[in-house]
Amino acid sequence: MLTTILRIFIARRLKPFIFEKREDVSLDYRDHSIGIYVHIPFCRKICAFCPYYKVLYEKNLSESFRSALLTEIEIVGDRYRNREVDSVYFGGGTPALLIDHLPEIVSRLREFFDIRGDFAIELHPLDLTEENLEKLKRIGFEMVSIGVQSFFKDCLYPLGREEDSDIKNRLSMLKDFRFKAIDIDLIFGIPNQSIETLREDFKTAVELGATQISTYPFIDFSFLKDVRKPLGKKEKRVMLGRLTEIAEELGFERTSVWTFAKKGSQRYSSVTRDSFIGFGPSASSLGDNAFKINTFSLETYIDALNKRRLPPSLVLDFDIRSRASYWLFWNSYNMDINRDSFYRLFGINLEEIFSWQLRLAELLGIIRTYERGYRLTERGAYYFHLVEQEYTHKYIDKIWSVQKTKSDPDRIII
Repeated sequence: MLTTILRIFIARRLKPFIFEKREDVSLDYRDHSIGIYVHIPFCRKICAFCPYYKVLYEKNLSESFRSALLTEIEIVGDRYRNREVDSVYFGGGTPALLIDHLPEIVSRLREFFDIRGDFAIELHPLDLTEENLEKLKRIGFEMVSIGVQSFFKDCLYPLGREEDSDIKNRLSMLKDFRFKAIDIDLIFGIPNQSIETLREDFKTAVELGATQISTYPFIDFSFLKDVRKPLGKKEKRVMLGRLTEIAEELGFERTSVWTFAKKGSQRYSSVTRDSFIGFGPSASSLGDNAFKINTFSLETYIDALNKRRLPPSLVLDFDIRSRASYWLFWNSYNMDINRDSFYRLFGINLEEIFSWQLRLAELLGIIRTYERGYRLTERGAYYFHLVEQEYTHKYIDKIWSVQKTKSDPDRIII
């Protein structure tokens, strides 16, 4: 219900959004820099709580994927040759399982794109070896994000994660490699979790050298099996409020609804780009007028690229208001709605599209004005937290659920 109201209120759209299957899709990008996302779908073990597309690692399958990925980069890169790129992010899955292939993948990206930003990568705690970290630095990775989730056994158990007695020693190695940003992911709202354990998790992450801590709410996706129910809305609200207090006590400041960064440190982010190109199965791309999601089938992905064709994808077309609403959503997540950024992307003033919506949000205490636009208040951050969870259940859950049961649906209506 909440997302439907917001769709009408913000996007002025009565009809639902429709993703349609298309072949060989290229999106339009204005003359501005973009981000790149590379999805590596392999894992040592399938964690029960993780909603992202992944498969168990097999050497032969990973070799076939590597070849397909290089071909996808070549085909797409040739269409956007020399486009300026301000960030490259490797996610998964567990990208470090292909660490010996990462130099070749990075080289292929550099061959076609003018990469000026930093390389970032998601890591599993088991990836943190001196050898791996040395390789990542040599390749050019300057930002790392480690999916710790919690340091407590009782909190890891509902997530299907085993306790790792050596995790603190491995995390402490990161400081020696002088990465520009070290992000540690934590989850709140886990059954058995308390404010005290959450505080201790945050404090431990800081002591081990984290420059940013991402704190995501535990969400029970409909397509996941053997996942326990998260704590209720009231408990999550209390935890989110306490997280803000804990962060401030430890010298961190809120940089988005769910992330906190050490004051003066460089920010690490994977989702808030104005435009981006995604490579790999299930990877999404955001252009000027459309959003697309690659097939969720690794087999289909490899087969198409072996024939030098882009894999099938689901595409959602945007009108100007829908595209602007997407921008507003993710910049609200960042808690900073910047007029100049909006104008650079759309060529019109922010208030021309969202005038009365912004005024109402200000009256309700959700945002406040400043010289460059608007910032979310703490009240606004909490309400966005509710909206983001509803958005996840209404949209992301449905899209991924359909794709996981039928990897190449003709359309998805949400």
